[in-house]
Amino acid sequence: MTALKPPHWRVLAALSDGLPQHVSQLSRLAGVKPHQLNGFWQQMPPHIRGLLRQHDGMWRLVRPLAVLDETLLQEIGGRHGFQTLLKNECVSSNDEMLALARQNSAAAHQVLCLAHRQSKGRGRQGRSWQHRLGECLMFSFGWTFDQPQHELGALALATALACRRALAALGLETQIKWPNDLVVGGSKLGGILIETVRSGGKTVAVVGIGINFVLPKDVEQAVSVQALQHSAETAAVRTNRPSENSETRSPHFQTALQHSISVSRLLDTLLGELKQAFDSFAAAGFAPMLADYATANRDYGKPVRLLLDGKPLHEGTLAGFTEQGALLLDTADGRKTIVSGEISLRPSDTPPAAPPKRYLLLDAGNSRLKWAWVENGTFRHVSHAPYRDLQQLGEEWHNHGSETVEIVGCAVCGETKKAAVQAQLGKNIVWLSSMSSGLGIRNHYRNPAEHGADRWFNALGSRRFSNRACVVVSCGTAVTTDALTEDNHYLGGTIMPGFHLMKEAMAQKTANLNRPAGKVYPFPTTTSNALASGMMDAVCGALMVMHSRLKTRETDYTAKTQETDGGETSTGSGKKVDVIITGGGAAKVVQALPPEFTAANTIKVVDNLVIYGLLNWVEQG
Repeated sequence: MTALKPPHWRVLAALSDGLPQHVSQLSRLAGVKPHQLNGFWQQMPPHIRGLLRQHDGMWRLVRPLAVLDETLLQEIGGRHGFQTLLKNECVSSNDEMLALARQNSAAAHQVLCLAHRQSKGRGRQGRSWQHRLGECLMFSFGWTFDQPQHELGALALATALACRRALAALGLETQIKWPNDLVVGGSKLGGILIETVRSGGKTVAVVGIGINFVLPKDVEQAVSVQALQHSAETAAVRTNRPSENSETRSPHFQTALQHSISVSRLLDTLLGELKQAFDSFAAAGFAPMLADYATANRDYGKPVRLLLDGKPLHEGTLAGFTEQGALLLDTADGRKTIVSGEISLRPSDTPPAAPPKRYLLLDAGNSRLKWAWVENGTFRHVSHAPYRDLQQLGEEWHNHGSETVEIVGCAVCGETKKAAVQAQLGKNIVWLSSMSSGLGIRNHYRNPAEHGADRWFNALGSRRFSNRACVVVSCGTAVTTDALTEDNHYLGGTIMPGFHLMKEAMAQKTANLNRPAGKVYPFPTTTSNALASGMMDAVCGALMVMHSRLKTRETDYTAKTQETDGGETSTGSGKKVDVIITGGGAAKVVQALPPEFTAANTIKVVDNLVIYGLLNWVEQG
């Protein structure tokens, strides 16, 4: 490939959005006189030269290109906290970031390298990434994690989901082919390659992303952003409805491509979704994204054939995905767990042996109803609504419900709210209450009938995320803090007012504290901040006290068991006790815990823990 000089890149960047540019401006960027521009343009690659159209002193390209100038790249990256590097030509943007990560793991965090041309771009399993100049948006960025490499197995899936969300925000409907290909049916839109470097106790993930911006000429079974936008607008015209990006277009030279999705807008939207997804992954892992990923997956619930080195390996029904990013395949020999990165996925001609098992699982809390559509053990869709407006639930049942869907739920709300839920659904709900035992867990609550069903199913759900002793915390209208031993004894726990109830009590029962809560500080110096900090300290304190009690109990119990068995009593710091925390305030509570506590213990934030407990029960109970 012939190297272009900086003036060529400046001119290409100016024309890349497809909008007209005056020759006087272009000649200044090229460093030549206006009458020399045509000769200058002939030095461009052949597939670029043919895109030029000239009219009345104006130049434009008939289609946009994936080319950016450095100033715009810095502006886009800065909006989302990224430092940026622009490489017009390089071997590989991933190689650029890997070199930086090996020098200094901290320096690589949120640094983005965008490449216009790569001589040895690569994808998963060593495949080469084929492209011509301007056809693909290609960039790599570094993200530093505290977790070791083996805990980042699902990061590629989270990345693919973030990219799909960004494309959806632009009006482009895409799917994900496990683990991380962006596809539309059988055509590929983009790919992701993640490579990691361990340094200084940190893991730097170098994330390489390539998305076809315009249709690649030399790649079979490909689709592009521009082609998808054109298809969406064509469909919108046929149905007399506007698409996300469509407006009335003029055939005039000045406005021909005014409303196309530009590469700058595409990158800006991608970085916004990627930052949000990576922040979430660092705090809570992949579990909160599992349901959305399954919904976005092209092959979920369908018969598939798995290939290894081009040869059939397994056939079955794609049953779901794990928190670690693996694929679950139901075969004639039972369920198999397939590790990411070793196989290719193709639709199978073999029909599934039986229709999928479908559930609608309901968590009827005090103030809101949460629900999840589950198929083959995996969340397909999760939503929530206040009891005063359950119309969405009714619409979803109308669209997706059937006699084959089982409705199972647990409730801590009153009978009136349960009746409102029932009124939206086409068949009876099986409401489950707390039990004296279930799924191998013994309930030590003195009277299970008065034990909140949400607390019980939180305990059952926690076993999806920890097999050790654990403190299960739910931050809702009330905050519950419960203890579950390693050998599956539910010991009970505490109930305290939630953040809103604490604030409400202070407002009603004191003369001068009816004011908005502020922010949490170690040493608050305003009354608003003191309120916020006091409420947070109460919840954190309840969590840590229960953790200390359970750890002492587990350590003492183990020592007594060893003495009874005639063995040596273990010494050291005691048994490990995990923390599983759910609810709207969960992430803030984790942030407020002392750093030494979070560093010494495994803490997982899990959305919809009650529903995971219900899922465990319907699958195994």
